[in-house]
Amino acid sequence: MSEPSEWLIYRGAGEPHEGIGQLPPPPPWRDFAGRHAAANGADGGDGSADRRLGGHRHVAELHRPGAEELEMINAALYLRRPLLVTGSPGAGKSTLAHSVAHELGLGRVLRWPVVSRSTLQDGLYHYDAIARLQDVQIAAHGAAAGRDGAGPADDIGGYIRLGPLGTALLPSERPRVVLIDELDKSDIDLPNDLLNVLEEGEFGIPELERVADRLPDGRAQVLTDDGTRATVTGGRVQCSAFPFVVLTSNGERDFPAPLMRRCIHLELGRPDHQRLATFVRAHLGDEAARSGEDLIAHFLERSRSELLATDQLLNAIYLTDAAAPAGRDRLADLLIQRLDRPR
Repeated sequence: MSEPSEWLIYRGAGEPHEGIGQLPPPPPWRDFAGRHAAANGADGGDGSADRRLGGHRHVAELHRPGAEELEMINAALYLRRPLLVTGSPGAGKSTLAHSVAHELGLGRVLRWPVVSRSTLQDGLYHYDAIARLQDVQIAAHGAAAGRDGAGPADDIGGYIRLGPLGTALLPSERPRVVLIDELDKSDIDLPNDLLNVLEEGEFGIPELERVADRLPDGRAQVLTDDGTRATVTGGRVQCSAFPFVVLTSNGERDFPAPLMRRCIHLELGRPDHQRLATFVRAHLGDEAARSGEDLIAHFLERSRSELLATDQLLNAIYLTDAAAPAGRDRLADLLIQRLDRPR
């Protein structure tokens, strides 16, 4: 029986060992320790810009988006309209939001990943009624025992946290960037529910509106998606600079005409060789792009007839470069499997 390849960490032999210490650093797009190193960085300390744009993005800045892509992005900025970006998985739809935020200095991207159970309120705010009830009961128990009954239950704003879209609609001098990711995964009602908020740039928080007349100057301090505090007056959040809203879709469904009317639509096609090479260079550097040239060409050829995602290419180049196993092409094919294959 042949010895397992040297790059294998888990060998399936059933004998405990300390091989985990031999793991190389993670791929840049999976380096979650970087969020701590970026605590004072421009992306708000969550490391999302580096993971999306690449740690070597300064090397790739010679690449420019196509004319149509630039025009549609700027049209959305000028018109203060949401940008609906459609394209195949891995085409760079989500990265676009991070690129705009990075170049224009608009801070951390506020990301709302949509799933089938997502509702409009998930993106706007969450009110923790159970926590407030518990604190009211604790405060009442303390008052009955002769202790000061005033406490956190008196501050209703302390039980409200704005979601990504709600935070983006807070009044500010400069627009925030909010990414509503994979809207086509949503329930059928969500696209229509978004219409009024995207048109008016405001929403109410009924829990605050009901007690606004009892609050000092009608103001309440609420928690934001950034983890900071913000003031809401009269129970309503009203933007002063409409955020740069990016809605992404893999093209798995059609959206209602009223939503399409409110959006600037950008369709991202399959990336060409230059864009793929730039993508690899931004994340892994020049040397990896050169050594992975054959994998890039093979990926591009396959993508003409198969549904593939560019992060599959990144995985293949990183692993075959870091581990350097003998069966390089075979391993790359295992990692780059068509996404539209029959299950």
